[in-house]
Amino acid sequence: MISGKSVLITGGTGSFGKECTKVLLDRYSPKRVVIFSRDELKQFEMQQRFNQSCMRYFIGDIRDQSRLKRALEDIDIVIHAAALKQVPAAEYNPFECIKTNVLGAQNLIEACLDSQVKRVVALSTDKAAAPINLYGATKLCSDKLFVAANNIKGSRDIRFSVVRYGNVMGSRGSVVPFFLQQRNTGVLPITDPDMTRFNISLREGVDMVLWAIENAWGGEVLVPKIPSYRITDMAEAIGPSCEQQVIGLRAGEKIHEEMITVSDSFNTVDLGNYYAILPAGASYNMKNYCARTGAQKVTPGFSYNSGSNQHFLSVDELRDLIAEHAASAQ
Repeated sequence: MISGKSVLITGGTGSFGKECTKVLLDRYSPKRVVIFSRDELKQFEMQQRFNQSCMRYFIGDIRDQSRLKRALEDIDIVIHAAALKQVPAAEYNPFECIKTNVLGAQNLIEACLDSQVKRVVALSTDKAAAPINLYGATKLCSDKLFVAANNIKGSRDIRFSVVRYGNVMGSRGSVVPFFLQQRNTGVLPITDPDMTRFNISLREGVDMVLWAIENAWGGEVLVPKIPSYRITDMAEAIGPSCEQQVIGLRAGEKIHEEMITVSDSFNTVDLGNYYAILPAGASYNMKNYCARTGAQKVTPGFSYNSGSNQHFLSVDELRDLIAEHAASAQ
């Protein structure tokens, strides 16, 4: 499905985009890999690392539908990673976040429908499940748009699906690089000692997206089965001699990450390594989906959040993962 095809990654200069590009080039023989993003400096820097003949770099913004249409010429697969993601920035600049995360998502959908694209996988976030901040609300809107796009594709051979996961270890703006930077001060700020987070590596996130490209029917919101950690354990793993200073929750922040709500449980199935939240309503045949994929319906009332997860990482396991991430980043 991927070798010999042309792939476009929106927001491709970010942490995910760079790791995804590496995997595409290492595992497959893509015809083209197109990096679509706004920042010319980041594109220049990425081009120093990925300068294979199949690579293309397009300056553009997903708010600009005409530029998207031009970039999508002869593209087979789209991976949508572009978004405004910082919770405080979104609270302070709400409509800017809406223009990128919601209107930009619809621009991409319409441009894909007007092109010959076959597969579209959009990246979501745990914050889209029962959102309490604007960023999460915009990503929930985006998820709904991509799921509903399957209803208007007509006879086109195109599938839209979504992958949703939580905290990516070591990604820009995440807790690991922040704690690594702060540990020299001797104090690590803890928002709440009860806080937990899911943990997924960049490679696991990429693998999930590539699995969705190969296997998704269209309309699913796919959720990985991944471990959790306690924020106090992460602080202990990074700065064992540091003071843990409780500073309180920030605006729009949850104690536990949530990826499947109780309300979602009635449309959720277990695929083995992943859960899939299927579209509600009679138009999506859950019985047929389960029969064809081997999926099992989850128990009504099921929910999936980092606080009640069955698998928690120990302090030693966290240290090993941090060291592994640091080695792979070099």
